[in-house]
Amino acid sequence: MESNRQRKVAQIIQEDFAELFRKQASESKQSILISVSDVKISADLGIAKIYLSIFPQEFRSAVMKEIEANKTQYRNFIGQKMAKQVRVIPQLNFYLDTTLDDVERIEKELRGEGDNPTL
Repeated sequence: MESNRQRKVAQIIQEDFAELFRKQASESKQSILISVSDVKISADLGIAKIYLSIFPQEFRSAVMKEIEANKTQYRNFIGQKMAKQVRVIPQLNFYLDTTLDDVERIEKELRGEGDNPTL
């Protein structure tokens, strides 16, 4: 169960990264949408798992590689934003959130449009 402190730190990280990715998308020549769908913080506030939804799908692997390559810059960014609120800036782990794709695939299957072998 998450503590209030974990929820507060996760919310700060989520809002700051959402704003950062929005700014990067507006400055980019490509139309890519990166949304921060969830942030989970470990009990000691040392590790942050950041779940990202990236649209359109064809850019996902390239964007995730770029984010992984710039992980130290993102940690510095979040460190500047949270310096007064936490003692240790958490390690950042980025994950691709595919729950919307899974929901879409399941809905197609239920409508009979997928490749469901039982129908």
